Order: sequence, then structure tokens, then C-alpha cells
Amino acid sequence: MKAPQKDAYTLILEAIDMGIYKPGDRLVESDLAERFGVSRTPIREALQRLETQSLLTRDGRSLIVASLDHNQLAELYVVRAELEGLAANLAARHATDEEVRVLRDMVEEDRKLLNDPQAMARANRRFHKQIHLSSHNRFLVQQLDLVHRSMALMATTSLAALGRPADALKEHDAIVSAIEARDTKGAGDALKAHISKAFVTRLKLDSGEVGTIV
Repeated sequence: MKAPQKDAYTLILEAIDMGIYKPGDRLVESDLAERFGVSRTPIREALQRLETQSLLTRDGRSLIVASLDHNQLAELYVVRAELEGLAANLAARHATDEEVRVLRDMVEEDRKLLNDPQAMARANRRFHKQIHLSSHNRFLVQQLDLVHRSMALMATTSLAALGRPADALKEHDAIVSAIEARDTKGAGDALKAHISKAFVTRLKLDSGEVGTIV
């Protein structure tokens, strides 16, 4: 059975998330239609939707990938920490044993990726998404999806910082341990602390205080 074909919106969003299109890059209908092998009408509709969500912005008549200033970045991390903390709290309460096992397996598998920031970033997104789903709260999952779309506007991953992948994996391990113990407060606090440390790392990256993994 074939996997469902991705729509134009998803294709463009994933390209931004993967860094194919970075903040400031101009998106042209004809180029996108050729790249993704779809007609210009769904591309146009996808661009309009992305603009409405503030993921794209106008530069004259052109649409470019939006960027986040310092204040927007801080606001995003505040919201993300609170929502992710709630997701971990609920996951500790509602996750099935099988879902907890998947989270533990993710942590163990991700140890192989410590020297590959991009692979680690993809694994990190999967890990957080699994926690969202394990909360068993559809409205929270929807809000976190919106937050993570905006995270795609960051040109680099904080996991590119020297030493950050190993630290992040330890933090993931602590989050899963709390969920395994059904410690709702501990899971929420561990997740919020994890997001806070990621934000500090990003600020240090942006200021040039820490180097990156080559």
C-alpha cells in the first residue's frame, strides 16, 4: 500500500524545516512547482497559507521565508516550554506502556547520532512529537504543532553547538525516566528545563560564544 502523497503545503514546510529554504530566501511559484512536481495552483494556495501563519513574509511583491528577531525567539521559547512541560506531565499520566517503551528506545537509538547534528535534530523532533502524542490531548498536540512550525524559522539547530547533543540526550533520558516512573511533576519540570537549556544554547550560538560541530 502506497504512502499518501504529501500536499504542496507539507512539502514546502518540510523544505523550510530541513533548511533547504532558510530565513530570507525568496520563494518563487514556478521554481517550487518544478522542484516538487506539482502545478502552480496548489503551490500558490500553500504559499498563501504559510503567509497567513507568518512563516512567510512580503518583501515587495515577493514572498520570503520569515525570520525571528530576539523578542520573537524569546516569546516562542516561553510558550514552547510551558506547552511541552504540560505534554510531558500528561504523558507521565496517560502514556501507554508501549508508548513509554518507544520513548526509551528512541533515547537509546539516538546515542548513535551524537556526531551528526542534522540527524540528531530530526531525531529530536521525533522524540518531542512522541511525547506530544503520548499526552493523549488532541488540542495540546494541535497547539504544539503550531509552535514547532515556527521553530522551523531558525536557521540552525541548537544541537549543532559543541557539547549540546550529549547534554540534550542526558536531558531526554531524565524526561523519559520521569515518565516511566509516572512522575507527572518531575516529567514536566524535566521537559521545561530541557527547553530552557536549549534556549540558552541558542543564544550563545547566535552571539558566537560557543562553536559548532563541523
